[in-house]
Formats: sequence, C-alpha cells, structure tokens
Amino acid sequence: MTENQQALSVKGSEIVDGEGSPVVLRGFGLGGWMNMENFITGYPANEEAQREAVREVLGEERCEYFFDRFLEHFFTEDDARFISSLGLNLLRLPVNYRHLEDDMRPFEIKEEGFRHLDRVIELCAKHGIYTIIDLHALPGYQNQHWHSDNPTHKALLWRHKHFQDRTVNIWEAIAGRYKGNPWVAGYNPVNEPADPTEEMLMPLYRRLYEAIRAIDPDHIIFLEGNRYSQDFHMFGEPWENVVYTNHDYALPGFVDGGPYPGVSRGKYVDRDVLEQTFLQRSSYMLEHGVPIWVGEFGPVYPQDRPETHPTRYRVLRDQLEIYDRHGVSWAIWTYKDIGLQGVVYAAPDSPWVERIRPILEKKARLGVDHWGGTDAHIRHVMEPLEQLFEKEYPGYDPFPFGARRDIELLVRNILLAEPMVGEYAELFRGMEEAEIDGMMRSFRFENCIRREELAGILSEHAPRAAGRKG
Repeated sequence: MTENQQALSVKGSEIVDGEGSPVVLRGFGLGGWMNMENFITGYPANEEAQREAVREVLGEERCEYFFDRFLEHFFTEDDARFISSLGLNLLRLPVNYRHLEDDMRPFEIKEEGFRHLDRVIELCAKHGIYTIIDLHALPGYQNQHWHSDNPTHKALLWRHKHFQDRTVNIWEAIAGRYKGNPWVAGYNPVNEPADPTEEMLMPLYRRLYEAIRAIDPDHIIFLEGNRYSQDFHMFGEPWENVVYTNHDYALPGFVDGGPYPGVSRGKYVDRDVLEQTFLQRSSYMLEHGVPIWVGEFGPVYPQDRPETHPTRYRVLRDQLEIYDRHGVSWAIWTYKDIGLQGVVYAAPDSPWVERIRPILEKKARLGVDHWGGTDAHIRHVMEPLEQLFEKEYPGYDPFPFGARRDIELLVRNILLAEPMVGEYAELFRGMEEAEIDGMMRSFRFENCIRREELAGILSEHAPRAAGRKG
C-alpha cells in the first residue's frame, strides 16, 4: 500500500479499493478487549460491575494498571502477524463507550481512551489488516444484554435523547480522529441494536450518518439491523457508501446446540436451513444489490465436551462455503478468550485462569453465563419459574426473544451473577503491580494455545484463498 492509498468504498454490490478493485473483508472480531464480556475473560455479570469491584479491592491507581496491562497484552504485534499469516485481512474492534467518555462528565471525550485503539489499528495496518471500529456498548445501552455493558434488561438508549446525543458526540470524535486513515475500513456505529418500538432506530441512524459524514465523507458506515442485527424491515432505500450487516449465529453452534444435522432448540437444522436462514437475514441486502457483511457468527467449543467439536466445525465449514458462494465479507466471533470460542485462548494452567478458577467453577455450577454455560445444575430453580410463567402469563412474549429468555437473563445473568462480582474481585486483593502484569501476560499470543483446526478452516476461506478458487 502507498501513502496515497484511498479509503475503501461501496460500489454496487461490492466493496472496492481506491482503484475500483473488489475487496472481500474477512477476519475476526476482537471481542472481550475494549469491550469486555463475561464468557470471554471469565468475570461474572457486566463490565462496569467488574471494574467497580476491582477498583474497590485494588484502589484507583492499581485498578487502572490492572486493566491497562490487560489491554496491552491481549493484542500485540504477534497477534496481528498471526491473523495475517492465515490470509485474513480484517479485525473488527468492539469498543465500550466508557473508554471515551465518563458518565459523570458527559460529552467530554477522553483522549487517553484512544491509546490502545490507535495502537492496534497501527499494528493491523502494518500487517495488511483492515479494521472496523465498532461501538459495542453505547451510553444508555442499545440492547438488553450484558454485552452492551447493561446491568439491567432495559435498553435506555432508545428512551432518552440525552444518551443519543452522547452517542453522536462520541462518533464525531471517532470520525475526526480516523478521517483519512485508509486502513480503517469503516465505522460500525451501533452493535446489535434492539429498539423495542422499532421507531427510534432509523432516526438515530440518520443522525449518526449525517454527523459522521459532516466530518468524514469517505469511510464506509456499517449499519446493523434491529433485534440484534437480524431485522431490516424498517430500512428504506440504501444510503450512499453504506454496508448493511447481519449477525448469523447458527443454532447448532450454541453452547446448548444439538446434533447437526438435527434438532437444536426445538428446530431442525441442516445445511439447507443454514442457507435459508442466511438468505432471510440478508434479504434486504440481496433485494437492493448491496454488499453483505456478516459482522458476527461462529460456533462455540465447550472444553468439557470435546466430542461436540467435530459437529461444530462442520457447521462452520457449511456456513463459510455458503458465504463463499454469495461473495460475503465476514468477521467471526471471536479472536481470543479463555477457551470457549477463540482461535487463540489463554492456557488452562496460565496464571490468569488459575487465579479465577474458583469463579469459573461457580459460574458453571450456577449457569450465570448465558453464552458460555447452561442451566443444567439449576433446573430445579429455573423449571418452576418457567412453568409459573406459562400458567400465569401464557401470552407474555417480551421483546426481543420471549419469556423464557427473559427469565434466563433476569435470574442467571443478573440475580445469580451480581453477588459473585465481589467474590471475583477479592481474588485480586493485595496483588502488586509485577504480579498483576505477570498474570495479564497469560493473554499474550506466545503464552496462549491456538485452536489449529479452526485456524486452518478459516485460512481455507480467507480472501486470498477465495481468490484462488475463483
């Protein structure tokens, strides 16, 4: 690439470079890094609760060091080099708004919050990897779950203009900073929006689109559908230089997924169903002849059930072949974790995993991680509640996923998880800086384990491999 390299843009159904040549973007989401998630690194509940508890036991200065060392070691040049070695060319960067703004000082952008984001964007560019900046947790919470750092089950972004104004301000700052950077493929303003009214999404998107365009007219904007990037029926005609993106998780790939082909969560799924589901989720893009980017997808690989892994790899292979046939760009979830889903993961005997093992065992026992665990050990608690709701509220179907999922969220992810946060933080009491740094080095690439079969499958479907096939 040259100094005169131009930003990627949308031309018809393709993403193209400055010379008009098609570019297929394929790589990873860097989940759990600048937006932490409980199953990825092992804490219970939501990120803000984790940070508050750690601050209480370590104090302000050492708490900052704790999280800074995590951010530093979680992604280094070795990670960028590894991604490039697979032939992949994309890293989606999920960001929590708290890095860039403080709730007690709204509209004041924190310059220091860009430091690690700048670092990783530069490392990726050095190794020929594009980045997409994804605001994964917004002020007021854009969806009902922990991964938007939501401690409740209410998405308040859609109810309060104050939160929307702050979101626009943050994106103006991001656009101003990365305008002219050709290795930033674009901006993903709202991860997995879930507007229950379906009335506020498009007005907010319009505000964000216009605010970003006023500062940065060039970069692609990646817009997701409502209800966790699945529903586009409220979208009108496509906007200029916009890529529309869905999330395409397959039922057999979930932690409680069944056989494949076979029945998962009460539905039969085979290769044809996978493709039908993808086509339904992509119907807006296909109808309008615009590019498709699957911003998230990918099975999980439970460590206690290795016998299920071959089935999950089969699901993944089928999805990737479907994406190949339709010329889809994608970012698989997720790059690195502690062993459930990442292509790279912290070793089971690493200082980090050993330190938090009591919490990991308790979380598994109580099923507090919706993504990473099941409620098998607390069915005697959950089943009576589910039966009570079926009896007393037979027509209750709350947005976005119904009564049973609401019960799971409220009981497992909140009621049982919140009291565990203090226990988690106590594991770090009294740690000195050198010990903290050594523990966080568990996430460095050279200290991690690689899921070689997964890496090989992804490499087979990398852009350069797809080009050879074509």
